[in-house]
Amino acid sequence: MPLSIVILAAGQGTRMKSSRPKLIHRLAGKPLLQHAVDASRAVEPEQIIVVVGHGAEQVRNALQGQDLHFVEQREQLGTGHAVQQCLGAISAGNDVLVLVGDVPLIRAETLARMVEQGKEAAVCVLSFVPESAFGYGRIVRDEHRNVIAIVEQKDTDDDQAGIGECNSGIMLIKGDRLQGLLSRLDNDNAQGEYYLTDVVGLAVDSGDRVNAVVCDQASEVIGVNDQQQLAVVEKLYRARQAEALMSRGVKLFDPARIDIRGEIDAGQDVEIDVNCVFEGMVTLGNNVRIGANCVIRNTSIADHSVIQPMTWIEEAVIGRGVSIGPFARIRAGSRLDDSVKIGNFVETKQSRIGKGSKVNHLSYIGDTEMGADVNIGAGTITCNYDGVNKFRTVIEDGVFIGSDTQLVAPVRVERNATIGAGSTITKNAPADKLTISRAKQVTIEAWSKPVKKDT
Repeated sequence: MPLSIVILAAGQGTRMKSSRPKLIHRLAGKPLLQHAVDASRAVEPEQIIVVVGHGAEQVRNALQGQDLHFVEQREQLGTGHAVQQCLGAISAGNDVLVLVGDVPLIRAETLARMVEQGKEAAVCVLSFVPESAFGYGRIVRDEHRNVIAIVEQKDTDDDQAGIGECNSGIMLIKGDRLQGLLSRLDNDNAQGEYYLTDVVGLAVDSGDRVNAVVCDQASEVIGVNDQQQLAVVEKLYRARQAEALMSRGVKLFDPARIDIRGEIDAGQDVEIDVNCVFEGMVTLGNNVRIGANCVIRNTSIADHSVIQPMTWIEEAVIGRGVSIGPFARIRAGSRLDDSVKIGNFVETKQSRIGKGSKVNHLSYIGDTEMGADVNIGAGTITCNYDGVNKFRTVIEDGVFIGSDTQLVAPVRVERNATIGAGSTITKNAPADKLTISRAKQVTIEAWSKPVKKDT
């Protein structure tokens, strides 16, 4: 049966103490709501509907450019009311899986189990057993262990309050039962709201079967209501990512001190030291070593490369056997070919650096095409910006550039040229020649050091 997914994301989240809607606060570099959307896509639904309310425009903007259908819940009258607002948007006859936007750790595997077991019932709920059940709706079963109701915390009696199995808020409803069940909801409860959970009792009253899939890990269904809970979930997410890396053979010097805000595709014998942050899509080849306190974003790093501590790399392609850092910054558009050496306090941007070239110390290389086996002396910079426009520098194969040189773009240094230290190069330097640009050294005999004035 085709599947529609409804994600509830209309709440204000006042306990976040923020001007932004709760669902766009970030977990691992993505909005909370995006995690629920990503898990949804993994079960291949026909459509994903997001119910928005408070801060609806901000939520839409945070998820723009994705194939999502937004429905607005103008009045906050409960979860059942939220799903009722979607009836006109849900494809006719589709089964409906309802997710909660502030439950970001739900696994696609768990949703797939629900979809499978939901085939046998009118309603299937995802339950879990927390350390403390207080605050959660309880799963009520009969003497045969059949699910007969979900009772919210404020409506429980003494016996029900002692039940340990709780409702996660995630539910699957068969398409041919959806409209009938939703139409029978009422708000006769302590909160005066239309509870989606009441469809369980309504289905049982109609003689329909209700299943409950017990979540293997209670951490999957932890909700986020305040900054403290967001920090707890972030820690759990990091631990999950670290476990996944280690299961693939990656050596983590301390699994508690890695922050993955995206995905890592790692080869064999990769080593990652402490306090590294990975964002977006990062690919690490075989035998790559990452030093402590590095930030790497949307970058591929080929086999046998070493990233020394305190290095920042973003939107870059790093070749095989490259050494970078420490204290280097590789900015967007950088491409480092095999065996390149980038040393301490070097910055590159929008530049290709050819095989075997070295930029060892205190240099800036921007908007540059550099050939193979080039040596760049300490303190060299490419002057690529005139205040309005950017210009490119070309440094051909085998060039040697002395320390403290300025290359004022647009300029070309031809093959095997040598530039004397301290030069400012504004014209093309010919191949196989020494080019020097220096002012004459002068000593001022009558000069004296300035003296500090009394105040």
